[in-house]
Amino acid sequence: MNSIDATASSDLKLDLRLDARIERAADALLSRQNADGHWVFELEADATIPAEYILLRQFLGEADDLELERKIGVYLRRIQGEHHGWPLVYGGPFDVSASIKAYYALKMIGDDPDAPHMAAARSAIRAHGGPNAANVFTRIQLALFGQMDWARIPTMPVELILLPGWFPIHLNKMSYWARTVIVPLLVLQTRKPVARNSRGVGIGELYEDAAEVKAGSKAADTKRLWTWGFGALDVVLKAVEPFWPKKLRARAIAACRAFVVERLNGQDGLGAIYPAMANSVMMFDALGVPADHPDRAIARESVERLLVVKDEEAYCQPCVSPVWDTALIAHALLELGDTQAVTAAERGLEWLKPLQVLDVEGDWAERRPGVRPGGWAFQYANPHYPDLDDTAVVVMAMDRAQKEHAHAASVPVSDEAIARGREWVEGLQSQDGGWGAFDADNTYHYLNNIPFADHGALLDPPTDDVTARCVSMLAQLGVPRSDPRMVEALRFLERSQLADGSWFGRWGVNYIYGTWSVLCALNAAGLAAEDPMVRRAVDWLVAIQNPDGGWGEGCDSYDLDYSGHRPSASAASQTAWATMGLMAAGQVDHPAVTRGIAWLTRTEDGDGFWPEPGYTGGGFPRVFYLRYHGYSKYFPLWALARYRRLTRTNSRQVGVGM
Repeated sequence: MNSIDATASSDLKLDLRLDARIERAADALLSRQNADGHWVFELEADATIPAEYILLRQFLGEADDLELERKIGVYLRRIQGEHHGWPLVYGGPFDVSASIKAYYALKMIGDDPDAPHMAAARSAIRAHGGPNAANVFTRIQLALFGQMDWARIPTMPVELILLPGWFPIHLNKMSYWARTVIVPLLVLQTRKPVARNSRGVGIGELYEDAAEVKAGSKAADTKRLWTWGFGALDVVLKAVEPFWPKKLRARAIAACRAFVVERLNGQDGLGAIYPAMANSVMMFDALGVPADHPDRAIARESVERLLVVKDEEAYCQPCVSPVWDTALIAHALLELGDTQAVTAAERGLEWLKPLQVLDVEGDWAERRPGVRPGGWAFQYANPHYPDLDDTAVVVMAMDRAQKEHAHAASVPVSDEAIARGREWVEGLQSQDGGWGAFDADNTYHYLNNIPFADHGALLDPPTDDVTARCVSMLAQLGVPRSDPRMVEALRFLERSQLADGSWFGRWGVNYIYGTWSVLCALNAAGLAAEDPMVRRAVDWLVAIQNPDGGWGEGCDSYDLDYSGHRPSASAASQTAWATMGLMAAGQVDHPAVTRGIAWLTRTEDGDGFWPEPGYTGGGFPRVFYLRYHGYSKYFPLWALARYRRLTRTNSRQVGVGM
């Protein structure tokens, strides 16, 4: 057989496998659609949240649920690393803060401290500095249980909530997630309640013989002068804390409670994210609000709804992702294009329509007064905090459904929804041309130097991936490249491209995600494959392809000392992003794309999905990562369907924003 015949035979085999894999994956995905039309998959973080859930119940003195504790214990033991501690991601390095919380939770559950897994964990924690090396939020957790002196916690006076907007340190200058987490913590730090802890479990042994390791900051580009200044301010605040006027303090506490109550968000909880939700419950408890009070009861219920309880193990999610999952799956199914897939996508879009926030001016309005609401949140409900990424993805799916399937009687009429979504996205563009996730111009980088911000995630500045998504949406809706908004956005992306050709992925791991996002945007905006930005990005993606044909990237790509791509095992979602990025750049016939598609067809499992134990979702770089259980179920299908569509039609051009 000559080389031409061999190539033809290989292409035929790939072609035949492609149809079978797509059909099986589509059937599997369709079977997971809920009766009301939406999809939602598990969203897993690290050991900290299930551990904190155990501690929350003991803080509140709630009745024991020993079976639930047993299952969470099974989960925590399973994810313990070979380094004997707990990582932030599957197979990741030791993290002292996560390990302390997991150890404490297991001891609270009843694990013998001298059991091999506990003794090994204790030794590893001590070697990494013990509790004194933990991050601020872990130290607060320990202080609430009397396991650390509050003097070791950076001071954030509750009066912060009363400061005028022009003040350099202000809640409105912080990100939405920081706001919702910190406000109830201000009350807790002021009241300094002590957990019931009826079992009397402590972890004083973790201090014994602990190495001298100083707790460090995960923030990028900290400045020594700012850090010194804020450190000095902390000393002053601790000195004057006993002398705050009682009436002023009472007014500040009342303002914090009012802030929380306004944003309680029903059964979806404060900010619809775990730390904020749990903190709100503890705040109510510290203020003496009884357990059956409606505010406290619904706040407590919101936490319970995050549990994932299986036959033998359980864990607590950081939040849920129904809007994100449903919108992205709608894109994948519209790419398939057959009647069954399109009908399912339409049902998903119909479910999404009433979730658009049209009547609540959220915190974003502080920076953009006069802009009408029109966004979607990430969760079932979070009206004060819709996000730009979800909104752009939903609008593009609705627009595509209308344009490509207008003949179908069941297509939801979304003109008004699309128009309001576009209006809100346009109104939230930042001055530098980019878009953040939840706010405009949230760029007060000096705040990452305050001692309370050692996680380095206090802000929500414009990012490459969210900016790209908004550009994709506007371009798909027909906004020309010459439009001033587009000009500024494209300049933002041009400035942010790295020398190697890649773009940073704030909300997905990492440069593969960012580069896919931007290549989609540049294609939608009409930049040709020959454009230098596009060409450099294509060269980078091709250069980092793994020998097996897939693509992979670890969460260590967020390290502050990152100096270029570090090879990692191929992952289904990242391979899908890379192939779709190349296809958006006009490279559907490139051998790298063929090899990537072949890798996806080979690795699909017997259930129609793809195994992916690693984490490819971003929460907070270097601090908190997410394993979207849905990513390996719909992104590969989307990539396979796009490849089939482009290789079996006359056009090789991706004609949509994503």
